[in-house]
Amino acid sequence: MENQIVVNDYRQMDKILKEERTYLLNMVKKIKKAKCNVLFIQKSILRDAVNDLSLHFLAKLNILCIKDIERDEVEFICKSTGCKPIADIDSFSEDKLGSADLIEEVQSSGSRIVKVTGTKSAGKTVSIVCRGANTLILDEAERSLHDALCVIRCLVKKKALIAGGGAPEIEIASQIARQSRALKGTEAICWKAFADAMEVIPTTLAENAGLNSIKVVTELRHKHANGEKNAGISEGEDGM
Repeated sequence: MENQIVVNDYRQMDKILKEERTYLLNMVKKIKKAKCNVLFIQKSILRDAVNDLSLHFLAKLNILCIKDIERDEVEFICKSTGCKPIADIDSFSEDKLGSADLIEEVQSSGSRIVKVTGTKSAGKTVSIVCRGANTLILDEAERSLHDALCVIRCLVKKKALIAGGGAPEIEIASQIARQSRALKGTEAICWKAFADAMEVIPTTLAENAGLNSIKVVTELRHKHANGEKNAGISEGEDGM
């Protein structure tokens, strides 16, 4: 809540500071009573999550405070350490705490990282540290990792693989083109047009790879006609 306090007497200022100190001290005592020694605080979009006085009290009670945790990291931390997110200090209890053998702040390549090791949920979550010269490289690395994880997820949910590099499209086009030759009239033209449309995908893949699309697609047609159903476009010298 945004608010403003007008103080016209120094005794009122002392009272406000005393009340703040008492409030923070009681809050920190509740955290200590729950046998918590490491505190992860979610980053606030309105103001700092903690102030200097609260950090001082936490340090005096030997409680490590890690602030500026992003909202999307909360679920990951909870799953990794076995803790539960707490929004109200009155619900701060020992049964909601997680556990880890060691939580330390390490320095690597000029950056400081909070490292959590020895969690009971080992194997359920994985942390990947990406390094790059700028945010564009990091964003691209994140997208590549996301794509790779999506592929693995699909493979786990449905255990089936199909050849890539335009191989399925060429095979479908080949089969449809063969069927179209057995037809007559408008239907044959429609079948042939659909077969040609399927070849747009391998043609585009070849062009994106800087290959001669006409040569590559022609060779793919020949290979599939000879029964090589898994033949597709690769980044080799000949593109096959």
